Amino acid sequence: MNTISSFVPRLTINLLVAAFATIAIVTPPVAFAETVAVRFGQLVTGKGTVIQDAVVLIEKDRVTAVGSGAAAVPAEARLIDLRPLTGIPGMIDVHTHMTFYWDKTPGSKPWTQLGTLNSAVTVFLAQENARKTLESGVTTVRDLGSWDGNDLAMRDLIERGAMVGPRMFVSGCGLHITSDPFRPGVTRPDPCRADGVAEVQRAARQQLAAGADWIKMYGSTGSDQNVTGFETFGYEEMKAATDVAHRAGKRIAIHSYGPDGARDAVKAGADSVEHAVDIDDATFNEMVKRGTVYVPTVDHNRYYIDHKDEFGYDQAVVDRLNGYILRNAETLRRAIKFHVKIAMGSDAVFTGFGENTGDLSWFVKAGMTPAQALDSATIVGAELLGKATELGIVAPGAFADLVAIDGDPHKDIAAVLRVKWVMKGGKAVVDKR
Repeated sequence: MNTISSFVPRLTINLLVAAFATIAIVTPPVAFAETVAVRFGQLVTGKGTVIQDAVVLIEKDRVTAVGSGAAAVPAEARLIDLRPLTGIPGMIDVHTHMTFYWDKTPGSKPWTQLGTLNSAVTVFLAQENARKTLESGVTTVRDLGSWDGNDLAMRDLIERGAMVGPRMFVSGCGLHITSDPFRPGVTRPDPCRADGVAEVQRAARQQLAAGADWIKMYGSTGSDQNVTGFETFGYEEMKAATDVAHRAGKRIAIHSYGPDGARDAVKAGADSVEHAVDIDDATFNEMVKRGTVYVPTVDHNRYYIDHKDEFGYDQAVVDRLNGYILRNAETLRRAIKFHVKIAMGSDAVFTGFGENTGDLSWFVKAGMTPAQALDSATIVGAELLGKATELGIVAPGAFADLVAIDGDPHKDIAAVLRVKWVMKGGKAVVDKR
């Protein structure tokens, strides 16, 4: 009995030790988020302050704290020392066409090649546009027009981490009126062609069902070679599209090169009006009242002129574009005087990516301070996207989107063109130091 009684406790103890050892082996270690500290010579926070010798603490994809000096750097943090560069929030371009890619095949032109490449090939090649956008310090875009769901695919690939690019808010294809005659056997179904209220409602709902974040509507004529600005959709159709978007908790951008489309877009409740010139005082007052954002996109016509040989534009086209730029800049000047909300949008296409922030110099020329111009590319854009607490600022809880530039953008807005380093969502994606 004594032998057996002494053996049983020892057996029990041995079994328990073995069990605990097994648990220790199979239980994964607790993962602690690494703290990253990014240090700048100074930091424009987007919250109305500039911090000298700033330190931004980051865990995963979010900012956790903002401080100053060596004491603000935790001992266990991984330090990225970017002094003496200036830090600013990742910028937001609220008007791009990211999937408009041109491969520069000899003899080809951008517009004639558009849509001829397989969609999968287009999305893959458009990574170049995404990379150039990040290199300009833009970490978020609102993409206003694509086809065949290419923009939705690109957005989702970036979100999955399968593609490097800016955070994308997309609209699918833009709603537009019938503008071509019907040709049997030639005319193809077009999901965004809509005439009348019922068709507008259908087209808008289909884009939302496909996963669009925004509705885009072409409220007037106007493009690279056509600066006429004749209103296409009327007020009732614009109101129908706006109501569909807003009922779904989404927003709508309405393109108008002319004042009539802009007037009806504002009246209909559009969240932003793109491009418009010659806007009247009453419409400006209504924009202020409603908080409608004006996206002037002045610089995109300068881009067309500078790249006229690529596009094959003759002097007549250049003259029309120059005339429109003058009207666009004057309308911008008046919008600033009326205190209309203005956001930076490049309307970037093809080889225009990397020039995303060109409108900021136009904003300063038209009467903004450099600080106000930078706000248009950060906090105003974030507000337009409904992400005012997450984008366009450097503050606890916001996405860790940071840009290091050479110079002080509050003294010289051209400093934003000297991008040296970019972080998006806590990951460094550009380093030109």
